[in-house]
Amino acid sequence: MLSETNPTVHEGLHIGDTAPDFKLKDVTGKMVSMSDYENAKGFMVIFTCNTCPFAVMYEDRMIELHNKYAKKGYPVIAINPNDPDVKPGDSFEEMGVRSEEKGFPFAYLFDDGQKVFPAYGATRTPHVFLLDSKRVVKYIGAIDDSARDASAVSVKYLEDAIASLEAGKNPDPSSTKAIGCSIKVKK
Repeated sequence: MLSETNPTVHEGLHIGDTAPDFKLKDVTGKMVSMSDYENAKGFMVIFTCNTCPFAVMYEDRMIELHNKYAKKGYPVIAINPNDPDVKPGDSFEEMGVRSEEKGFPFAYLFDDGQKVFPAYGATRTPHVFLLDSKRVVKYIGAIDDSARDASAVSVKYLEDAIASLEAGKNPDPSSTKAIGCSIKVKK
């Protein structure tokens, strides 16, 4: 969320901050938090939803990211931040339908009450926060440089950031602009 006093300064997490853990309901009904991932080297926390065309375009890439990196210690944790009263297609029930349709291999969590996304500073779907094992924010932004066409990707920001962490370095860039739909909140 952008600050009203200075629109270039955003609220929420910045690079180097420690991200708060959460306990949110997965589409299976199970409560999930980052502390449940005992052997994690880090986390790809991605704020996403069912209805944003950009989020939908990234679903297959999110599945690929999880399948490639979860076994290396970096699971995707997807969180739907949208208010279902504003966007009914993003209800908890519809999340379960979408997860089953796509075969999501990752936790797909509902930000019930919309408390997690503001704490992180997420503004778009999708919006990525790459955290290390201590939940320190290492990268914020987009998954890659081509939302509309996976075959046109030339820079894989998130994968490059994980490679940097694996090499013991800080990601460069450490932030990019998240491209997607604004998060839907009650007025």
